[in-house]
Amino acid sequence: MTTAPERTLPELPHWETEPADLSAAIRRIKPALRARIESSGRTVEEVFVAVEERIAARIAEIRADQARGEGVWPVVDYADIERGTVSAEQRDKVRRRGCLVVRGHFDRDQALAWDAEIVDYVEGNRFFENYSGPGDDFFGSVGSKPEIYPVYWSSAQMQARQSDRMARVQSFLNSFWKHESQGVRWFEPDRDAMYPDRIRRRPPGSDSGGLGTHCDPGTLDLWMTRSYQRAFRHLFDGTVERYDPWDAAHRTAATQYPGSTMCSAFRTFQGWTALSDMAHDQGVLHTVPIPEAMAYLMLRPLLPDVPDDDMCGVTTNQVFPAGHEWHPMLVEALTGIPDIAAGDSVWWHCDMIHSVAPVTDQEGWGNVMYIPAAPWCPRNEAYAANVREALRTGSSPGDFPEEHYEREWQGRFTPDQLNETGRRGLGLS
Repeated sequence: MTTAPERTLPELPHWETEPADLSAAIRRIKPALRARIESSGRTVEEVFVAVEERIAARIAEIRADQARGEGVWPVVDYADIERGTVSAEQRDKVRRRGCLVVRGHFDRDQALAWDAEIVDYVEGNRFFENYSGPGDDFFGSVGSKPEIYPVYWSSAQMQARQSDRMARVQSFLNSFWKHESQGVRWFEPDRDAMYPDRIRRRPPGSDSGGLGTHCDPGTLDLWMTRSYQRAFRHLFDGTVERYDPWDAAHRTAATQYPGSTMCSAFRTFQGWTALSDMAHDQGVLHTVPIPEAMAYLMLRPLLPDVPDDDMCGVTTNQVFPAGHEWHPMLVEALTGIPDIAAGDSVWWHCDMIHSVAPVTDQEGWGNVMYIPAAPWCPRNEAYAANVREALRTGSSPGDFPEEHYEREWQGRFTPDQLNETGRRGLGLS
């Protein structure tokens, strides 16, 4: 028996640092990507139709759930994660939707106590008297006064980050990903890197502009760097049916172009932990609950109606936009979270389109602390050195605007308060 010779793929240009002339680089990469796809014997348009059909099937599933009155977002009890009794049906729904709510991740009283501690921390250190406004253009759009607090090192945030309950949920989330292939262990599923992020506090009666539909895995680097070209290989070689949004191959060492809205770490899931009860219609998170939608986002710029020097609006140092102009099929599937109680946590696949709905005269508080699942891997290990120094000095971590409010604050969490999980998450043990 003979086997067909392996197809030789056309080489792709790549830029491991941000190109000096972005338009020229886009005009070069787009025909190269088209040529690679077409070497499979399929046109870009044919491959894109296959993607649309795959996404249409997911949208049909979502609409069917809604018609039956079922929740689109999977909901898993923390107790089942702890006991290892999450059902196969629940796991399958998480894999298909790419998002979930973990009920009772922390006790409600604990979450409310953390919320009060954060208030004492920021007020006791005169944050509001010294706040100089949003440090980045993106979160400035919410009209915060502030809404997103550039606070990273409160005891409450650090207790949650290094808790056993958080580590257990992060390990559960990481388990959905393929972390070994091609003889490489791409990340450690049972060890997370600590990724300090901000908090959100939105008081009753607030008006908030929300955040538009976008995603966060990167920008032009997703098409232009060698590691990401390999990570999205099935999108660019005509075998799009083999694309697996849960495959971590090549992503955990990928180069990313810098920017004040970028995440240097590899996150399997983005997430936040609720510090207040929140109703589903009060300016909450929405996602396009279709992990495969990344294939649509990556291939859409290659269609002929997009200008030669444009990637559907994607550029460096800005979030990856998604909207009606280029992605109408996707944004029509936006689905909000269910009602949330203090202590619940909310998670969504790192590639997924998401937004925060606007709200007028909000009922109740809308408070969260952002904590993702970011497993230990080369990319996250490199960022850990920055995080260790930021913790030591009370500085804003490197992925965030250089605001540094906490450097002289009293009651800041200090390195000697790290437990073993925290030390492992910072590469200290």
